[in-house]
Amino acid sequence: MTASDRICIGAIAGAFGVQGEVRLKSYCAEPTDIAAYGPLHTGDGRRSFSVRLTRPVAGGLGARLSGVTTKEEADALKGVELFIDRARLPRLPDDEFYHSDLIGLEARDPGGAAVGSVSAVLNHGAGDLLEIRAPGRAQALLLPFTLANVPLVDLSAGVLVVDLPEGLD
Repeated sequence: MTASDRICIGAIAGAFGVQGEVRLKSYCAEPTDIAAYGPLHTGDGRRSFSVRLTRPVAGGLGARLSGVTTKEEADALKGVELFIDRARLPRLPDDEFYHSDLIGLEARDPGGAAVGSVSAVLNHGAGDLLEIRAPGRAQALLLPFTLANVPLVDLSAGVLVVDLPEGLD
């Protein structure tokens, strides 16, 4: 299984309490869905955890992970990203995309000229932003991921069309 066959759906933010409970950050659209995918795996695939959510907590969700019974074990997992097999993700409608599918796409203007490539998808609470890096450009472009700015996404061709707002080009 390759890295592209796995999708990161959360991370362990640290221990919560003294009984081995952890605080999870969920990257799922509905945060509690993180427990519905079955075992979650570490990035290297060496460990997997069954997840049982316990309660909402500041900055995430309280959870019990199989095999984690002490605060020290929970503390040692801080920062560990949690993955599932891509095949277990639900199919999305045609106008929705997983962030991992957008990263690496070539960005072109409406005339077909290369603008750069998507290096990250960011969300700071007001919607998704595409980070587009271009050769010869010191700073990445940050483009709101809206239909007006990105009228076409063609995953099979590895391309998205960007209509840069005035002053951003």
